[in-house]
Amino acid sequence: MSHSHNHDHDHSHHGHGDHDHSHDHTDDLEPALQTLLWKQIEFEKIVTLNESEPDAGAKIVEKTWPQRLNPEPVLTSDADEQLLMMVPFAGTVKLHSVLIRSSTDGSAPRTLKVFLNKNDLDFSAASDLQPTQVLTLSQTSDVQEVPVKRALFGNTYCLTLFFEDNYGCEVTNLYYLGFKGEFTHLLREPVEVLYEKAANPKDHAPIVGVNDMAAQGPGHGM
Repeated sequence: MSHSHNHDHDHSHHGHGDHDHSHDHTDDLEPALQTLLWKQIEFEKIVTLNESEPDAGAKIVEKTWPQRLNPEPVLTSDADEQLLMMVPFAGTVKLHSVLIRSSTDGSAPRTLKVFLNKNDLDFSAASDLQPTQVLTLSQTSDVQEVPVKRALFGNTYCLTLFFEDNYGCEVTNLYYLGFKGEFTHLLREPVEVLYEKAANPKDHAPIVGVNDMAAQGPGHGM
């Protein structure tokens, strides 16, 4: 699918569905904020296809929990209603749920296809491949927490989110996107440990025994 990025959209309608903070029911999620995955996201590496403004996808992910109801920045699709986002983590996480805030009008996304550890998808591949899980989203301007099947996302280092359609509008609007789960470890740590162990093999006593056996010739040590 080829998407044009030269469309000029009027952003004056993006506030539809917004309401006073006192009507927001997401305060119920506050006790579980310790499981919010925010610091573990590599914001500078987020890629969003078909966004009407550069880096808008990254900017809504960068919103902190207290900023979740802010009407700006907003991610708006460009050539049509579809959006494709790749969100990398700094390490491995166990994903529990996706947090999304959209709106009560037709620009709210409806079908979200989630792909695990696929960082090279385009719209054509996302349409053809079997997603890890398909989520159905609601038309609401509250933050909705959409659980995933935890058994499928226990070793997550990258999420690709394909917002396939919406509730009837020509474009899709997203105001907040977050994730909840458990951070397990940094991706770089195991590699550094392996290199360190391999750097000085003579420091390890078992290697000496192997060398001695080799010097004795074949037929020994089995």
